[in-house]
Amino acid sequence: MNKKSEEFLRKMLEFLPSTEAAYRKSITFNGKVLETVIIEDIFMPEIIKLLREERNINLLESIFKYFEEVSNDEDAHLMNVFSVTVLEILGNDRSILGTAQKYMGSKTIELQIEADRDLGRRI
Repeated sequence: MNKKSEEFLRKMLEFLPSTEAAYRKSITFNGKVLETVIIEDIFMPEIIKLLREERNINLLESIFKYFEEVSNDEDAHLMNVFSVTVLEILGNDRSILGTAQKYMGSKTIELQIEADRDLGRRI
Protein backbone atom coordinates (compact mmCIF):
# COMPACT_ATOMS: atom_id res chain seq x y z
CA MET A 1 0.00 0.00 0.00
CA ASN A 2 1.35 3.39 -0.90
CA LYS A 3 1.16 6.77 0.81
CA LYS A 4 -1.81 7.97 -1.30
CA SER A 5 -3.81 4.86 -0.41
CA GLU A 6 -3.00 5.32 3.26
CA GLU A 7 -4.22 8.90 2.98
CA PHE A 8 -7.45 7.72 1.29
CA LEU A 9 -8.20 5.24 4.07
CA ARG A 10 -7.43 7.82 6.75
CA LYS A 11 -9.73 10.32 5.07
CA MET A 12 -12.54 7.76 4.85
CA LEU A 13 -12.15 7.10 8.58
CA GLU A 14 -12.47 10.84 9.19
CA PHE A 15 -15.69 10.96 7.13
CA LEU A 16 -17.03 7.72 8.64
CA PRO A 17 -15.70 7.45 12.21
CA SER A 18 -18.30 4.78 13.03
CA THR A 19 -16.29 2.38 10.84
CA GLU A 20 -13.15 2.53 12.99
CA ALA A 21 -13.84 -0.72 14.92
CA ALA A 22 -14.61 -2.69 11.74
CA TYR A 23 -11.50 -1.20 10.11
CA ARG A 24 -9.29 -2.34 13.01
CA LYS A 25 -10.99 -5.76 13.11
CA SER A 26 -10.31 -6.25 9.38
CA ILE A 27 -6.62 -5.50 9.86
CA THR A 28 -6.39 -7.88 12.81
CA PHE A 29 -8.32 -10.63 11.01
CA ASN A 30 -6.30 -10.36 7.78
CA GLY A 31 -2.97 -9.61 9.43
CA LYS A 32 -2.57 -6.49 7.29
CA VAL A 33 -4.46 -3.70 5.58
CA LEU A 34 -6.30 -5.06 2.56
CA GLU A 35 -7.38 -1.86 0.84
CA THR A 36 -10.04 -3.28 -1.44
CA VAL A 37 -11.59 -5.38 1.33
CA ILE A 38 -11.78 -2.40 3.67
CA ILE A 39 -13.23 -0.08 1.04
CA GLU A 40 -15.72 -2.63 -0.34
CA ASP A 41 -16.83 -4.23 2.93
CA ILE A 42 -16.57 -1.38 5.42
CA PHE A 43 -16.67 2.06 3.79
CA MET A 44 -18.87 1.52 0.75
CA PRO A 45 -21.85 0.01 2.63
CA GLU A 46 -21.87 3.17 4.77
CA ILE A 47 -21.67 5.43 1.72
CA ILE A 48 -24.45 3.47 0.00
CA LYS A 49 -26.56 3.86 3.16
CA LEU A 50 -25.91 7.61 3.16
CA LEU A 51 -26.93 7.81 -0.49
CA ARG A 52 -30.05 5.70 0.07
CA GLU A 53 -31.18 7.87 3.01
CA GLU A 54 -29.89 11.13 1.50
CA ARG A 55 -30.29 12.93 4.80
CA ASN A 56 -26.75 13.96 5.63
CA ILE A 57 -26.23 16.15 2.56
CA ASN A 58 -23.20 17.98 4.00
CA LEU A 59 -21.36 14.70 4.59
CA LEU A 60 -22.25 13.41 1.11
CA GLU A 61 -21.04 16.67 -0.44
CA SER A 62 -17.77 16.44 1.51
CA ILE A 63 -17.19 12.80 0.57
CA PHE A 64 -17.86 13.39 -3.11
CA LYS A 65 -15.77 16.55 -3.15
CA TYR A 66 -12.93 14.40 -1.86
CA PHE A 67 -13.76 11.73 -4.46
CA GLU A 68 -13.35 14.41 -7.13
CA GLU A 69 -9.89 15.22 -5.74
CA VAL A 70 -9.03 11.51 -5.85
CA SER A 71 -10.39 11.28 -9.41
CA ASN A 72 -7.95 13.99 -10.47
CA ASP A 73 -4.96 12.41 -8.72
CA GLU A 74 -2.06 11.13 -10.79
CA ASP A 75 -1.31 8.13 -8.54
CA ALA A 76 -1.98 5.01 -10.65
CA HIS A 77 -2.35 2.64 -7.69
CA LEU A 78 -4.87 4.88 -5.92
CA MET A 79 -6.82 5.36 -9.15
CA ASN A 80 -6.98 1.61 -9.74
CA VAL A 81 -8.16 0.86 -6.20
CA PHE A 82 -10.68 3.74 -6.33
CA SER A 83 -12.07 2.56 -9.68
CA VAL A 84 -12.45 -1.12 -8.80
CA THR A 85 -13.96 -0.44 -5.40
CA VAL A 86 -15.81 2.87 -5.07
CA LEU A 87 -16.77 3.54 -8.69
CA GLU A 88 -17.74 -0.03 -9.61
CA ILE A 89 -19.83 -0.40 -6.44
CA LEU A 90 -21.64 2.88 -7.11
CA GLY A 91 -22.57 1.50 -10.53
CA ASN A 92 -24.09 -1.69 -9.09
CA ASP A 93 -27.43 -0.02 -8.34
CA ARG A 94 -28.84 2.46 -10.86
CA SER A 95 -30.93 4.35 -8.29
CA ILE A 96 -27.93 4.73 -5.95
CA LEU A 97 -25.80 5.83 -8.89
CA GLY A 98 -28.43 8.41 -9.85
CA THR A 99 -28.32 9.86 -6.35
CA ALA A 100 -24.50 9.74 -6.28
CA GLN A 101 -24.29 11.61 -9.58
CA LYS A 102 -25.94 14.62 -7.93
CA TYR A 103 -22.83 14.92 -5.77
CA MET A 104 -20.15 13.78 -8.22
CA GLY A 105 -17.80 16.15 -9.94
CA SER A 106 -17.19 15.90 -13.68
CA LYS A 107 -14.02 13.79 -13.42
CA THR A 108 -15.65 11.36 -10.97
CA ILE A 109 -18.60 10.94 -13.35
CA GLU A 110 -16.20 10.35 -16.25
CA LEU A 111 -14.26 7.71 -14.32
CA GLN A 112 -17.43 6.01 -13.09
CA ILE A 113 -18.70 5.69 -16.68
CA GLU A 114 -15.29 4.28 -17.62
CA ALA A 115 -15.51 1.76 -14.74
CA ASP A 116 -18.95 0.68 -15.97
CA ARG A 117 -17.62 0.33 -19.51
CA ASP A 118 -14.69 -1.77 -18.28
CA LEU A 119 -17.23 -4.12 -16.64
CA GLY A 120 -19.33 -4.26 -19.80
CA ARG A 121 -22.19 -2.35 -18.22
CA ARG A 122 -24.44 0.24 -19.94
CA ILE A 123 -23.18 3.36 -21.59
